[in-house]
Amino acid sequence: MSARSVDRIHITGASGSGQTTLGATIAERWTYRHFDADHDYWIATGPPFTTPRDVSERRRILGADLNAHPRWVRSGSLINWGDPIIPLFDLVVFLYVPHNLRMARLREREIARFGAEALAPSGRLHQQHLEFMAYAERYDNAGDEQRSLHLHNRWLASLT
Repeated sequence: MSARSVDRIHITGASGSGQTTLGATIAERWTYRHFDADHDYWIATGPPFTTPRDVSERRRILGADLNAHPRWVRSGSLINWGDPIIPLFDLVVFLYVPHNLRMARLREREIARFGAEALAPSGRLHQQHLEFMAYAERYDNAGDEQRSLHLHNRWLASLT
């Protein structure tokens, strides 16, 4: 990295790796604007995180947000839809957390976010929770079919 300033940071990794936490911390400490992937990727629904936006709409929202601010940190994955944003990055940070620790963190986060009752077998979010945790469980060994360590490594290798 050259001595020029780092004004545009992208943080990526698996669900539960700490992308949002690190992004928010950097933004608060050094007065960056923080943008999280959930904002541009998902349509606000109840329950949340069930309906992804169309790719063109994601790109429009993300581009408008990032172009409106000179210093930002963006957390989340852009794999399979965000390549037009890559030239904006000054720095990309990839977070990796060992599988068992990441899954434990995700379980804790899901309970804190939605409540144990909603995630319990009779809870209103039980099936959604099971599907999300199964998706997250596959990250380290999955291929091209979903966000995975394999896809992240390939994507990272393509960056300049």
